[in-house]
Amino acid sequence: MDSQGLPTQNRVLVTGGAGFLGSHLCERLLAAGNEVLCVDNYFTGRRSNIEPLLDHPRFEALRHDVTFPLYVEVDEIYNLACPASPVHYQFDPVQTTKTSVIGAVNMLGLAKRTHAKIFQASTSEIYGDPEVHPQVEEYRGSVNTLGPRACYDEGKRAAETLFFDYHRQHQVKIKVGRIFNTYGPRMLPNDGRVVSNFIIQALTGQDITIYGDGQQTRSFCFVDDLIEGFVRLMATPPDVTGPINLGNPHEITIGELARHILDITGSGSRLINAALPVDDPMQRCPDITKARAILEWEPRVHLREGLVQTIAYFDKMLSAQRTTTAAK
Repeated sequence: MDSQGLPTQNRVLVTGGAGFLGSHLCERLLAAGNEVLCVDNYFTGRRSNIEPLLDHPRFEALRHDVTFPLYVEVDEIYNLACPASPVHYQFDPVQTTKTSVIGAVNMLGLAKRTHAKIFQASTSEIYGDPEVHPQVEEYRGSVNTLGPRACYDEGKRAAETLFFDYHRQHQVKIKVGRIFNTYGPRMLPNDGRVVSNFIIQALTGQDITIYGDGQQTRSFCFVDDLIEGFVRLMATPPDVTGPINLGNPHEITIGELARHILDITGSGSRLINAALPVDDPMQRCPDITKARAILEWEPRVHLREGLVQTIAYFDKMLSAQRTTTAAK
């Protein structure tokens, strides 16, 4: 029982818990009756994301970098720690790789010692610029190991290797989810991701920058749907290890996304084109057959519905910034 007399399920560690995905996951875990230990070094995570949780009797926040060992007692671990947008993971690529690889070693070591189940937030980036479409979990990917994105792509691939080796060698209970493009409230406005870029540009009347010709495709999953996938994967029997794709199987072009955002915001921003970044994939869409069969999961939130919520979040943020600036 917790201090309010409510039953407690598990003591759960969430690394990267103050980030975009992590903060939503912490909320979901608390709502289910768990004790939650949120660990973050606040490189891309923000204290404001978890501020509403700080007074919760079953929530604890700890500033910590997962490249250093952590000595706590937990039942489950969600390993989300790592910058996930090119702007941030390319800022310090060596640290990005260290976070994925050394962070995985440290969290797997903790799971081994405490006999905890551990979830790895892997990524669709391990498929690189795919030659198989849509991407199935058995596809081994087409990744440039020497390119500017490799610190993230290869770091996550190495982390998956470590997870399965710890599982085979030490019987650690692992769950590996491969995350495809996700959006929603609490995305960072400056993270360089296409949804946040387009929304900020539309709301501020800037030109909307489309890299390439806009015909490259992505599939966008709303954050609430993704977190549901996390929780369902963690709850599977021990023989379900993954990897399992978690994302929206309905792809659209980047140009279509821009037009959706212009329509919802009513913005008069122009669409302009710029050079495509190095190693930016032309297609990205998950095959979620396994998620449907094993987890009974698929995205429920329609793109337009999710964009309305995300735009409202950024509009409120920008309004607050304008009010603060005007008061100075």
